[in-house]
Amino acid sequence: MRTHEYEVARIVGLCLALGVAAMNPAEAQERADRPDVAGTWVGTLDAAGQELSLVFHIARGVDGRLSGTMDSPDQGAYGLALSAVEAEDDGSVRFEFAMAGGEYTGRLSAEGDAITGTWSQGGASFPLLLGRGDAEALAPKRPQEPQPPFPYEALEVGFDNPGAGVRLAGTLTIPVGDGPHPAVALISGSGPQDRDGTVFGHRPFLVLADYLTRRGIAVLRYDDRGIGESTGNLALATTPDFASDALAAVAFLTARPDVNPVKIGLVGHSEGANVAPIAASQNDEIAFVVLLAGTGVTGRELLVMQAKAINRASGVSEGVIEQRARIQGELLDVVMAAEDDSAAVEGARVILAEAGLSGDAAEAQIRGLLSPWMKHFLSYDPLPELRQLSIPVLALNGEKDTQVPPTENLLPVEEALREGGNRDVTAEVLPGLNHLFQTAETGAPTEYVRIEETMSPAALVRIADWIAERAGIE
Repeated sequence: MRTHEYEVARIVGLCLALGVAAMNPAEAQERADRPDVAGTWVGTLDAAGQELSLVFHIARGVDGRLSGTMDSPDQGAYGLALSAVEAEDDGSVRFEFAMAGGEYTGRLSAEGDAITGTWSQGGASFPLLLGRGDAEALAPKRPQEPQPPFPYEALEVGFDNPGAGVRLAGTLTIPVGDGPHPAVALISGSGPQDRDGTVFGHRPFLVLADYLTRRGIAVLRYDDRGIGESTGNLALATTPDFASDALAAVAFLTARPDVNPVKIGLVGHSEGANVAPIAASQNDEIAFVVLLAGTGVTGRELLVMQAKAINRASGVSEGVIEQRARIQGELLDVVMAAEDDSAAVEGARVILAEAGLSGDAAEAQIRGLLSPWMKHFLSYDPLPELRQLSIPVLALNGEKDTQVPPTENLLPVEEALREGGNRDVTAEVLPGLNHLFQTAETGAPTEYVRIEETMSPAALVRIADWIAERAGIE
């Protein structure tokens, strides 16, 4: 999800024209005797039978003002800024999370160890008891994450994309032993991604880079433009822009004496599997490509297909699935056919209103559909670039992937590669794996955070074995 900025929360009644009102000694003593709401608060929300852990981190500044953030560990969301934090003299508290229309109201116990209250969102309210606790105890377990010391060198690096005027920051891991080594650059999927591909509490690129480097392959992973330590504006970038970043990564690797310049490949996940062929079609020095959960249809087709698969895996009835798909298809078609943004907004509002969605929620959806990235994505066909690739290609999709369903995507990818005359194509569906290549039950995105496995060992081995064979590693 994208990062949002919020103004610092205010304490009701304390804000005056010249700052915080001074307290007389008696008031100060009374306040000092009351428990402070500042601290970490943990609770479990029971919303219609679905349990959801929530964590609130409340801080009091030197001026007495309160601010805070919220975590939803079960959804892999951390550090969400609260738009307001209030605490009154009578013990009543209010935490507001305006981005999702959520609000918590409650009362602090006399001992200061509990808050009894209610979480309200979307017209529904649920009781929520908060207690002071350790947020780390709720953090999901990620046993695959590598821990130091590492049997390889990890370097913090930076490189430029001169044409875009951005500088990308990342981590380069170098195997032990004499070089030069074969190398790969990892390319992330859609949305803001850091160098580790952090999503739902998982860091799949960290796990993949560690495994490949231990197998003798140098790995460069980098923050998306505008994310982490990289410069640039992600909101204005499209898939071809990300391909130019990947080419800059290849140029950086090529210039290093510890990297073999004729054994450099690209590994792309999801949208990154669209980016990699674009980059490879523009640079003959790229030796091979690995496509993980790559698409074989246009973005418009994928979004409708994806929504159906996710709804089906979540137990939604077929009638509702088809109704939602119809509305979504109409919405995407209106946006794609519109002559300008004004026409697209007008048409989208009509469709969303007929579907019962209006106000801020509708406007947020419309803004997302009008972003430069989305406009390009909806009409982008990945097959032409695939037909241009003559280098070795490994294409892997998970059997239970609901975001890029394998049946509808892997076959056209393989056919396009072979139609272009490529004689080294390996296309496989890995049994039981989801979009993140985790071992899954249904493949629904709601499972991602609950699965402890970050990436299936079977997928790691398959990727490494294939690269090692093409790169001539024993």
